[in-house]
Amino acid sequence: MFLRTPITKSTSTCWDRLSRLKQELSTADAVLIGAGAGLSTSAGFTYTGERFEANFGDFIQKYGFRDMYSGGFYPFTTLEEHWAYWSRYIYINRHQNPPKSVYGDLLKLIQNTDYFVLTTNVDHCFQKAGFDKKRLFYTQGDYGLWQCSKPCCQKTYNNEKIIRMMVHQQKDMRIPSDLIPRCTICGEPMVMNLRSDERFVQDEGWYAAAGRYVDFLRRHQGLHILFLELGVGFNTPGIIKYPFWQAVQKNPHSIYACINTEYSVFPPEIESRSICIQADIGESLRYLLTL
Repeated sequence: MFLRTPITKSTSTCWDRLSRLKQELSTADAVLIGAGAGLSTSAGFTYTGERFEANFGDFIQKYGFRDMYSGGFYPFTTLEEHWAYWSRYIYINRHQNPPKSVYGDLLKLIQNTDYFVLTTNVDHCFQKAGFDKKRLFYTQGDYGLWQCSKPCCQKTYNNEKIIRMMVHQQKDMRIPSDLIPRCTICGEPMVMNLRSDERFVQDEGWYAAAGRYVDFLRRHQGLHILFLELGVGFNTPGIIKYPFWQAVQKNPHSIYACINTEYSVFPPEIESRSICIQADIGESLRYLLTL
């Protein structure tokens, strides 16, 4: 409903908006966090520049990759090379901690509130920072999980042990052939449990988290809810951004807040109940902790 209306930016000062946001964090009946890639970028999980070059210099030299993300779509001719690239990718983005304390700072701000997290991120940063697993819904998958490429079943598999073996045993941009992951049921190659097409596996854990998210919305219907959007862009606005706008429009007691370096906007329909801050998320959270 909002696509036909102009999007508005807030005109008040950044400090005024942060102060208002801190007040909402203190008084809201519940906080629903919607997190996108910008949150992990602020935490230091960058996919270009020095971090990319330090971990993928050989692939950059051979293939001319310009960033980590696009390199993940390259059609490698062998699974040995494919998993050499992806094992490094998963290891640094899922099994290592982000270099900055952004997620920990966010937890400090909301840990004493009734909160829930809806995220398109797949890097597990919320749980690594100490967020309650039962208050998280990863809608798009998890770097730490594999699924059958067919898929022959609706199951996912933890990959940490084999990923670490792939990273440590690879040589000349290839893993040993006996480490290539295959489905234990049908024998087909494994793929990442990431939503890219209709073959994405939504396992029991996914549906359980989805149910807890729906229940959170039901229990707080009509209450003073702070819909806090962090680092969400317009690649998949139908998952977090648009539903948040629509929910705030329907509930006159709710507030929409957004922190983003680029996409800090709101529709006119909810202007009076919107707090949009165009700034770095990490810096904003640190400032909120001082108020």
